Amino acid sequence: MDKKDMRIVFMGTPEFAVESLKALVENGYNVVGVVTQPDKPVGRHQEKLQPPAVKVYAQSVGLPVLQPIKMKDAEFLEQLRALKADLQVVVAFRMLPEVVWSMPRFGTFNVHAALLPQYRGAAPINWAVINGETETGVTTFFLDKDIDTGRIIKRKYLPIPDDANAEYVYDGLMRLGAELAIETINLLCEKVADDFDADKILSVMNEITEAQDETPDLRHAPKIFKETCEIDWRQKAKAIYDFVRGLSPYPGAWSKMVSLDNVAAPTAEMVLKIFEVAKTDKAVVAEPGTFIVENKKVYVNTNDFLLELKELQLSGKKRMDSRSFLNGFKQIEEYRLEKE
Repeated sequence: MDKKDMRIVFMGTPEFAVESLKALVENGYNVVGVVTQPDKPVGRHQEKLQPPAVKVYAQSVGLPVLQPIKMKDAEFLEQLRALKADLQVVVAFRMLPEVVWSMPRFGTFNVHAALLPQYRGAAPINWAVINGETETGVTTFFLDKDIDTGRIIKRKYLPIPDDANAEYVYDGLMRLGAELAIETINLLCEKVADDFDADKILSVMNEITEAQDETPDLRHAPKIFKETCEIDWRQKAKAIYDFVRGLSPYPGAWSKMVSLDNVAAPTAEMVLKIFEVAKTDKAVVAEPGTFIVENKKVYVNTNDFLLELKELQLSGKKRMDSRSFLNGFKQIEEYRLEKE
């Protein structure tokens, strides 16, 4: 089947998805419509509406955009059917009901930012780095009734350097995901024909895919909340190092900073966001979470080795390097970092 004849509906919301949509458009694929989230209220009084990145790009190239509040809304389903999609491509969107993902005759595939079956869930990039993985990747798979469990079509791999943070992996997988989306559509175009009936389509789909291996050591990637990002300084330095880079630059690891003189006093508490740390071979010399300042560098005691703080942000202040931080906060050794 020629790529110009396959009618594609694209579904996605953030910048991560734009790269894939852009690749489809610029390579001449027949994108007949785009589905994305509703515009988001922003501003102090929520008086402005900010369109999703996918909508901005789609409108810039003249693609029709649908923004349903509810995916089962009758009007939206009617509009979606009217697009007569042969295939739906999903990148960084939301969970779809069966009435939506089963609509196209060639199915709906998702570009997931992990090597399935590992890291099913909403935050695969962050958790892969947090867990100290040395490799990740992207997977395309056909949607089914459960989250991220459908039959796998293709994978592409990305090494994770030891000093890489979540932003580095995000950028790499964004580009890799766009490449894989193209490769997956090309594979489908090669294998299917316009006159295939449902049985023939099912046979071909089973031929080019594989079931996910339900191994007992699966790691998951649940949504990350503010409380997820709090650092436990009683862990080993390597675990904290991976935790910080896995949440950098967003949403950012943080810790409560408390005065040593009055640990229990709420007025003495501040929040310190930490965006970058460096490993050292210096053994700890005090309780986890306590500070050491040497040669205008800031270190924190952990369970085994000192970690050097490189980039940080005190509540109400700007993000800065540790040297600049010390210039404005010379009494840092009178505080400690702790987790309730």
